[in-house]
This record gives sequence, structure tokens and C-alpha cells, in this order.
Amino acid sequence: MSIETVLSDELLERFRQRAAGYDTENRFAEEDFQELAAAGYLRALVPVEHGGLGWDFQQLALAQRRLASAAPATALAVNMHQVWAGVAHLLAARGDRRLDMVIDWVAKGEVMAFGISEPGNDAVLFDSKTSAVTHSDGSVSFTGTKIFTSLSPAFTRLGVFGKDTVSGELVHAFVERGAGVRSLGDWDTLGMRASQSHTTKLESATAPEAWVHSRLPVGPNPDLLVFGIFASFLTLTASVYVGIAERAVELAADSLGKRVHHEGVKYSQDVRARGILADAAMRSLALDALQRSVAGDLESGVDHGAAWFPKLVTLRTLAGQTARENVQDAGQLLGGGAYFRGSEFERLYRDVQASWYHPSNAASAANTVASWLVGPLES
Repeated sequence: MSIETVLSDELLERFRQRAAGYDTENRFAEEDFQELAAAGYLRALVPVEHGGLGWDFQQLALAQRRLASAAPATALAVNMHQVWAGVAHLLAARGDRRLDMVIDWVAKGEVMAFGISEPGNDAVLFDSKTSAVTHSDGSVSFTGTKIFTSLSPAFTRLGVFGKDTVSGELVHAFVERGAGVRSLGDWDTLGMRASQSHTTKLESATAPEAWVHSRLPVGPNPDLLVFGIFASFLTLTASVYVGIAERAVELAADSLGKRVHHEGVKYSQDVRARGILADAAMRSLALDALQRSVAGDLESGVDHGAAWFPKLVTLRTLAGQTARENVQDAGQLLGGGAYFRGSEFERLYRDVQASWYHPSNAASAANTVASWLVGPLES
């Protein structure tokens, strides 16, 4: 089933129309989420024979981009579910079956979310402030704070990690929504409000032994899980901002076809306006090529070796940068009406600011690329 069939123009227009209400009321995109679930979108990477759409990773990346062009916050929310499905998909394609349970859960209707980010932890996956206590039966209990837990009102399984209080290893596992997993309901932000990405308190949240899938050393390491999480998260999060960048160009082009100068000349004939629009479109075209290249290479298993992480962080960083620039340029072309609360441009202008905060941030990305080229900073 094609992306356009699942995410039809009619469905996306309903999402776009609802976006203003979600944003104003600061509530979860519940109706959008239910429609996506009913369309089978949450099972995009599940094989057809198991009730899924049977898409590959590149198709999912392009679909997330299409969804974001209509409802960025809805796309960002469902993104966290799709990221876990993407990690499982990428690992399985490389012969690593430790997350097969995720695909099984998704096929059965479970909703995944990410409990990775922690306040003040810029080491991201390479260290944790969350404590992990391993019990005699092999289960592990986690206590700590996780932030930006998108899809908070809907998830049923939360992927978490913490530092073992005895061995010092980083323990990766899944916990179930319920006892020990408490949402603070504190999402009241500048933009991306419908994602409802609340802070989550883990209070001895316990993962059964079968859900404890990885134990890794502190610090950077070449484990395939680390690659899979970065690859899926960075690529699919980038998709959200590629969608915003493209939508900004669409809004600007539509405006140029309708607006008329006082003397009767259409803005589409204004050389300056045409130049601003063309610059934005060229940035989107370049970003399109980069996204397709990265997502396609991930799906086909291309071995870029040490260049993989620079490619991934470059995609995520440029996607956010391009989206911000394109939205800003659109603001010069849309006219004063776009400045009013409730306009689509006004929501895009606020939503796109979230791109500053996703890992990897611009400074971290620059360090990754520089280290690839000339080695790490000397201590």
C-alpha cells in the first residue's frame, strides 16, 4: 500500500484543520492518532503477512515527512513509536534479533515511546543518571527522570535505560505503562504542543528479564543497538523538519500566486519575492536528496563505516536549520495575516523551534563531524 493511499490528501487535510485546536487547547492529537492507528500506520514496518503495511525504512521516513507537512506535532508524537519500530527493523536486517519483540508488540497493537533523554545528561546514550537495580530473577527496576516523552498519553511500552547500581553497566529494557511509570503532565510549551511530550518519573519501574535486551559499557561503543537508535531517531526526526521545510515553500508559493502589489502587479512577478522563494525551494531540494540517500542507505545496509554518524547528524542538523530558514523566508512572503494567532504559518513558526532541542544539537553535530575529519579534541 502506497504512502499516498495510507496518508491520503483527505486525511492530511483533516489533520491540518484540527491542528489549530490542539495547539490552542494544548492537548494531545487524539483524533489524529486514532485515525493513524485505524489506517495501519503504526504497523508500517510490520510485514504484510503479520498484519502490517510491509514498508521499508525509506518509505517510513518519506511518510513521516508527508505527515509533518500537515501536522508537525502529530508527526513528532507518532515519531517516537516509529523510531522503536525502526530500530528493531534496522537491527533485524543486520542479523541482530534482540528487538524482535518490538515488532511483535507493534503487530499486536502496542504503542512504543522513548524514555531516553534525561535533564542535564548531554552524554545521551553513553551514560545515564537513572539507576538500574538488577534483581535475582533477572528483572531490572529503574528509578530516574526522563524528559520529552512524546506520545505520553498513548504509549503502552516505554523503552528506557539506566546505570546498574552494582556493575556500572548501562542497562536497556522496556517497561509497561502502569506502576512505577508516572507522567507529570507538564507539557506547556512554545510549540509542538499536540505531541504532549511530558516528563516521566520512573519510580522502581520494573522490566521483566525477557524485556531486558542489552547491557553496554559507559561511553561511546560500537554496539549495533547504539547505531540503530541513533540511525532511526536522527533520520525520522529529521523527516518531521523536512516536512515543515517543504510546507513553508508550499505556503509561500501559494501566497505569491494570490497576492497583488498596490499597483496591480502580482507578487509572482516580483523579482525579489521570486528570489526568496527560489532560495527556500533549492534548500528543500538539497535536503530531499540527502534524506533519500541516508534513509535508502540505511535500508539497503550500505557500510559507510566511520562516516555513518557524521551523515546522520548532518541530516538531522540540516533538516532543522533548513526548516527554520524556510519558515522565516515564508514569513516575508505571506503578508501580515500570517502574523495572527491561529494561522498555519504562526503554528509552523513556533513548532519549528523545537528543532533546536533534539539530539544531536548543532554543537554536538559539529564536534562529531570534526572528530571524524581530524580526530577528537585533545584532553
